[in-house]
Amino acid sequence: MQYLVIVEKGPSSFGAYVPDLPGCIAVGESRTEVTRLIHEAMEFHVQGLIEDGQPVPPPSSQAELVELAA
Repeated sequence: MQYLVIVEKGPSSFGAYVPDLPGCIAVGESRTEVTRLIHEAMEFHVQGLIEDGQPVPPPSSQAELVELAA
């Protein structure tokens, strides 16, 4: 399965979250680190849902880049 991951740059760190997996988040000092951490968090999150007998939400979020003239 492929889930949309949103990565945001903050003043001193990067944050990431998965809209289709509520509560699945990560924070890192670099984009590379937060990408690695969100991947680990997603695996942990989905495994926890499975172990608890909960349904794993299917990927449904999409993203699109929209260009505006500055």
